[in-house]
Amino acid sequence: MIHIKTERDFAQPALLEEAARTALRHQVVPGNPELTIVVADDDRLREMNRKYLAVDAPTDVLAFPSEEKDPETKKRYLGDILISLPRAEKQALKARHSVQAEMQLLVVHGVLHLLGHDHAKPDDRAHMWQAQREILKLLGLGTLNFGE
Repeated sequence: MIHIKTERDFAQPALLEEAARTALRHQVVPGNPELTIVVADDDRLREMNRKYLAVDAPTDVLAFPSEEKDPETKKRYLGDILISLPRAEKQALKARHSVQAEMQLLVVHGVLHLLGHDHAKPDDRAHMWQAQREILKLLGLGTLNFGE
């Protein structure tokens, strides 16, 4: 199950769920794992970035992986993804695509991080960007570029 929590008003949470499910299918994640997507603001992302990564600045997306299992359902809990809606709006405007597309792109990016992808090193970045491009294409967003 994919849990969507909105601290900021985002009218199309189904798009976020679709992006997460598409990324999980692409990465061949077994079972029906759970994760949470939180739509927040810059202040919340800045707070979390400072608290957990020692970076005192807002960002567009943060991912907090987990290897927990739900004690009742025994389903794997992948973790939490936090997205700044104001930052997504600014990035969408700058890239000249819709906020909805930007939000889906950020969900895909976050899911890949939950699954262990990283982009700190060039080889890892190339692998993650390739996976991201393939997933965006499956979502009909093949013309978007992120982080490249």
